[in-house]
Amino acid sequence: MSNYLVAALYNFAAFSDYKNWQKPIYDTCVAEDVKGTLLLASEGINGTIAGPEAGIRKVLAFLHGIEPISGFVHKESWASDEPFLRMKVRLKKEIVTMGVEGIDPKKVVGTYVKPQDWNALISDPNTVVVDTRNDYEVAIGTFKGAIDPKTKSFREFPQWAENNKDLLNKPKVAMFCTGGIRCEKSTAFMKEQGYDEVFHLEGGILKYLEEVSEEESLWEGDCFVFDDRVSVRHGLAEGDYTMCRACRRPVSPDAKLLPEYVEGVSCPHCIDETTPEQKERFAERQHQIELAQQRGHRHVGITRPPRAAAEDGAE
Repeated sequence: MSNYLVAALYNFAAFSDYKNWQKPIYDTCVAEDVKGTLLLASEGINGTIAGPEAGIRKVLAFLHGIEPISGFVHKESWASDEPFLRMKVRLKKEIVTMGVEGIDPKKVVGTYVKPQDWNALISDPNTVVVDTRNDYEVAIGTFKGAIDPKTKSFREFPQWAENNKDLLNKPKVAMFCTGGIRCEKSTAFMKEQGYDEVFHLEGGILKYLEEVSEEESLWEGDCFVFDDRVSVRHGLAEGDYTMCRACRRPVSPDAKLLPEYVEGVSCPHCIDETTPEQKERFAERQHQIELAQQRGHRHVGITRPPRAAAEDGAE
């Protein structure tokens, strides 16, 4: 049974007094036993939260009452276990970090494409399809025929686009990401670079998997999500991937059978990336997690390494 409602949301809006809302938003979430991460910046709000349905509804109603950001649209899914360990409301320069000055999706952005119309667009031979997500996300699933920029963070995307103009030589450029927010900036960037016919998947992969049947789908694999579910499938059902606590990369069931995988310590992706001292610390952390589980508690002393910190639990 799925007991936790997950709500992913974002809105680009002029949010000049965002700093004043950090504590009221945090206090409201804590009062309703809602956890996750919300990012606030002068350009709007972005994040994912989870908790009991009644609590999520109250938090969403509270956020809708904040005038500058009240127009956000959220996406819902369910989780069988609590997806987040704690609640964080963070102040940021950008709600999704591209690092390019002057990119404003409120002024210029690509054309939104409904999930039901996406297949026709990306099947058009005059369309080049670009996955704007990071390499570890693309590795477990993407749309058929999509280009993988192999970026390790969204900050690398503008330079990739500059270096790969030869790949973007078709009349139409179709872009997609998990929930839609990265495409708001990537399509705005592409429009600023002079590309005319730029499109992006409205609501992102999550909305596509929710609304397009598996029989009609052009999606292949799972979709990585920034919470402890790790991945979702068609219908937003939870996937089979787990998270390596050492590097925060997704690990498939087959990879868990390899000798390089030691729960909480290493996986085939990171076995050669950490020192013996680090592995020793990870092993002790895993031991504490297991002790907490035996006592019926959930260990919250898990820190995110740099790879995952860039996204802060939000897309």
